Amino acid sequence: MAIQWFPGHMTAARRDAAETMERIDVVIEVLDARIPAAGSNPLINEIRLYRQRPCLKILNKSDLADPAVTKAWLNFFNAQKNAKKNISAVALSCKKPGDAAKIPALCLTLAPYRGTSLKPLRMMIMGIPNVGKSTLINALLKRRVALVGDEPAITKNQKSFDLNDHMILIDTPGLMWPKIEHDSDGMILAASHAIGRNAVIDEEVAVYLADILLARYPKLLTARYDFATAGMDGADVIAAIARQRGYRIKGNKVDLEKAALMLLQDYRSGALGRISLETPDSRQEMLDAAAASTVEEGDQHI
Repeated sequence: MAIQWFPGHMTAARRDAAETMERIDVVIEVLDARIPAAGSNPLINEIRLYRQRPCLKILNKSDLADPAVTKAWLNFFNAQKNAKKNISAVALSCKKPGDAAKIPALCLTLAPYRGTSLKPLRMMIMGIPNVGKSTLINALLKRRVALVGDEPAITKNQKSFDLNDHMILIDTPGLMWPKIEHDSDGMILAASHAIGRNAVIDEEVAVYLADILLARYPKLLTARYDFATAGMDGADVIAAIARQRGYRIKGNKVDLEKAALMLLQDYRSGALGRISLETPDSRQEMLDAAAASTVEEGDQHI
């Protein structure tokens, strides 16, 4: 299933972000620590590099991600601190005020020439939907100014806030890109609830998620649902959850849709445990396979 999701308001959001980029000093890109590559919008990178703006990548929801994998991602991103890419990364939970409070100082290291009353540090918070941008804004300002919810694309317009007399925050809508190039990215974005449900089939997404969990975290599935996973595929996992939880529909058939939603919710909430759906190595393997497939298709058309 190829997934594409680009609500109408995002066209204006993309234009506004490109215009505002000229007037800011640092981009704060909020990422879901469980999918930091698939969840990084290439449009954000494109417009910030055009304006030569440094980027602080926040691997949010790190309390839900596999700690070893998060460490690998931090090493990967922080290796890109060269002048050309000018990236720094930190893992935290925006729900923890103490974690969020670290961010302004980190931004100052990327723009040390700013941060005074005459030259305030201007930070633009960006990212895809439902990664915690509004939660971060509220934590930094220590008051509820941005809407927070469990559905993607709640914020629709840019807003500017004075953090203090020498720092300014600019909140932006969650921004997807018009075409998700890799089907696997669409699936893990949907599993992590960065894409609206109207664009996906929950059961297919849950089966895809279950296949990843079988490969990387089978013990967590067994611990949560109390069944052995040997010999199973993703569809088997969904059926087993339905039987284990007693989910039935008319004719005493198992309710696969309800079981699929259960698995997705348990992953999203952290009830399954600390899980990451991609690693730097698995990401590179996926890109290499996609490139090889493209070359093979090109050869077939010669």
